[in-house]
Amino acid sequence: MSLPAEAKPARLNLAAKAWALIAKEPVLVILIVALIALQVLHPKPWAQLPALIDWQTVLTLAGLLMLTKAVELSGFLMWMAHRVVHRIHGERGLAFLLIGLAAALSTLLTNDVALFAVVPLTLSLHKLAPLPIKRLIIFIAIAVNAGSVLTPLGNPQNLFLWQTSGISFGAFVWALLPLCAALMVMLYALAAVMFRNRPLDLSGDKEAHKVDVLLCAVAGVAFIAFVILADAHHAGPGLAAVAIGFLLWRRQVVLKIDWLLLLIFVLMFIVLRSVAALPWVHHAIASLGLDTPLKTYAAGAVLSQGISNVPAAIMLAEFSKDWRALAFGVSVGGFGIAIGSLANLIAVRLSGERGMWGPFHLISIPFWIVAGAVGAWLV
Repeated sequence: MSLPAEAKPARLNLAAKAWALIAKEPVLVILIVALIALQVLHPKPWAQLPALIDWQTVLTLAGLLMLTKAVELSGFLMWMAHRVVHRIHGERGLAFLLIGLAAALSTLLTNDVALFAVVPLTLSLHKLAPLPIKRLIIFIAIAVNAGSVLTPLGNPQNLFLWQTSGISFGAFVWALLPLCAALMVMLYALAAVMFRNRPLDLSGDKEAHKVDVLLCAVAGVAFIAFVILADAHHAGPGLAAVAIGFLLWRRQVVLKIDWLLLLIFVLMFIVLRSVAALPWVHHAIASLGLDTPLKTYAAGAVLSQGISNVPAAIMLAEFSKDWRALAFGVSVGGFGIAIGSLANLIAVRLSGERGMWGPFHLISIPFWIVAGAVGAWLV
C-alpha cells in the first residue's frame, strides 16, 4: 500500500529534522557509525541487541532526569544559588566548594547521582553571576570520578569489585583511601591554578527567586524514594510511578528532559559491550598475562579508555583476582578520554554547553597521565 502523495514530503521533512538533530551530537553520530560497522563486520541478530543494554541503569537515569528537572522547574536551585553566591565572594572559593560537594556526594550517592545534584546548581549559579562554566563542569566531572573511588557505593565498578572480592565495606574503603586522597589533592592543586580568586559579579542577581514549594517537596520526597527503589533494583516501577505522576500533574517535567542522553546511553551499552565481546579483544587481554599488580593496574587504566571503566572491570576480573590493583586501574581509567567514565558524558550533556569536548580533554587527559603515574606508585 503506497503512501498518499502529500504524506511523502512530510515524512522526508521529519527524517531531515531527525538527521539534523542527530548531526549536532558528535557522540551520537560516532555511536551510530560504530554500531553499523560492528553489524557489518561481526553481525548479530538485531533482536539480540536489547539484551546488551543495562536497563537498570537506563531506567535509573531516566528517573533521575525527570526528578532533577522537577527540582529545576520548582525554582529551588535558583534560590539556593542566590544563597551560595552571597556567601562565597570569590571564583576560586566557589570552585573549591563545588568540587568538594560533588566529591562528597559521589561517595554515597554514586558519581552519576552527584552530578544530577551539583551540575544543575552550578548552572543556576551561572545565571546569577558570570562564571567559567565549562571549566567548572569539567572539574565537577573529575571530582565525582575522584570522590567515588573511596567507597563501594561510589560507582558501578566499585560495587562489582566489592561484591566479587568478598571483603568488608570498611576494608574496601581503607584500601582505596590512598588513591582517593591523592586524586583529590591533585584536583584541588589544579583548581587553585585554573581558577582565579576574582570577586563574583553579582550585578545580574536582581530578581526575587520564588520557589514552587509543593513541586520542590514532592520532587525531593520522590527523589529519595526513587534512589531507594533503584538501589533495590526496582528502577522500573519507580520510573513508572514518577513518569505517570508528573504526566498527570506537571507534564513539562517529563517532556523537557534530555531524551537524546537516554538514546546515547542505550547505544553506548550496545556498542561497548559488543566490542568487549569480540574474540580478538579477549585474546589480546589473555595474552597480557596479568600476573602482577602493576600489569593489572595498567590494563584497567588503559582498557577503560576504549570500552569505559565498568565493562573494563567486568572483563579484567576474569583474568585477575587482584581486586585492589584492578580497582585502582579502572578508577584512574575514568579520567582521560571522556568515554572512560559514563559520568563524563552525563556531566557534559547536563551542562548544555557546546564545544565542551576539546576543553574537557585538554584537562582530563593530562590529569589521567599524572593520576596514572601516582596510581602506579601507590600500587
